[in-house]
Amino acid sequence: MLLDVRTYRCRPGTLAAHLALYEKHGKTPQTRHLGQPVAFLLTETGDPNEYIHIWAYENAGDRETRRAAMWGDPEWLEYLRLSGELGALESQSNKLMKPARFYDAPSRP
Repeated sequence: MLLDVRTYRCRPGTLAAHLALYEKHGKTPQTRHLGQPVAFLLTETGDPNEYIHIWAYENAGDRETRRAAMWGDPEWLEYLRLSGELGALESQSNKLMKPARFYDAPSRP
């Protein structure tokens, strides 16, 4: 299993608008290709302008195939255009991680 841990930071005061845009325009095409995330998390303590989502893949090839299909989806590309117009995202970091051998991997939804 390969986990894609994606951390995003929005400009102060724009997180709610960014998440509303994602819910309306980005969630459907993204989950159509990637399935449901393992987690989609908002900050309880720490940076209030940051959020994280985690996606599970069988391996790097599975991730590459599903993400390529998403990037070919006109609905996803329209969401990205709208997101760029909103201008809320300030930074992004991604980590590909694997579960430690002594813990059970989360099941893929």
